[in-house]
Amino acid sequence: MRNFAFLLTFFMLAGITQAQELNCTVQINSDQVQGTNKSVFNTLQKSITEFVNNRKWSEMTYTNAERIECSMNIIVKKVEADAFIAEILVQSRRPVFNTNYNSPLINFKDNEFTFNYKEFDILEMNENTITSNLTAVLAYYSYLIIGYDMDSYSRLGGTPYFQAAENIVNIAQSGDLGKGWKAFDSNKNRYALINNILDEAFKKYRNYFYEYHRLGLDEMPINATNARARIAEGLPLLREANRARPSAIVIAAFLDAKNDELINIFTKGTTKEKEEAVQVLSDVNPTQTTRYEQILK
Repeated sequence: MRNFAFLLTFFMLAGITQAQELNCTVQINSDQVQGTNKSVFNTLQKSITEFVNNRKWSEMTYTNAERIECSMNIIVKKVEADAFIAEILVQSRRPVFNTNYNSPLINFKDNEFTFNYKEFDILEMNENTITSNLTAVLAYYSYLIIGYDMDSYSRLGGTPYFQAAENIVNIAQSGDLGKGWKAFDSNKNRYALINNILDEAFKKYRNYFYEYHRLGLDEMPINATNARARIAEGLPLLREANRARPSAIVIAAFLDAKNDELINIFTKGTTKEKEEAVQVLSDVNPTQTTRYEQILK
């Protein structure tokens, strides 16, 4: 669980405010849509913000200071009557102990986001009988955000929330809510991502995800050399996981979020750390080799 002593200290403070898990900034970009009443996008943005931030997604108690910082940027490409064709970019981050730095956890773009919405619709959801693709997608990513956050604080700590996301996938499949939920639609969709995360083949990667954050980044202010060595030690697990499931979306998603951070970490490393990091990262993500070679400079 998240740092118990940290929680206990906060709970003992007088007048503390309990809050939901997410502090999510929602943006609706409708620049590509012409001739539509723009007020519907403002209403949609407000409805999504309230749905994501005001709903209780777990049994955990968060303080305002602990809420997970995240964002959902929705790019609307087309609207026909009440049918929206869009993309959604989901990002989240978590603070690194004793610093002002926030480490990115998720940077995932979903290109197949379709839904129906009428202005002033109230967004509600019963997770056992999901009928709206809009709320299904929002709930899926809300659980994913919490799962990633929890995995960064404790080994496999996000499993219950990833399982909740998987349950939404299963219900969405049976309800035929739209694209992105099925195994054969794409190897980079919502189904593929949660399937990777809960696949036994990626258990070592998830353990490394914890070590990367708690034993690596969080230890940087205390001993940067040891913390970087810890991150370097586990880096080959990314290659191992990728070889077990070639082009795995969960590994690609990790690098999409972490590329800049990894380059920054290993730029300050030893010659051996630099060379090995470039080799591993280039093997896993060869299209970004030129970027990784910045580490060697």
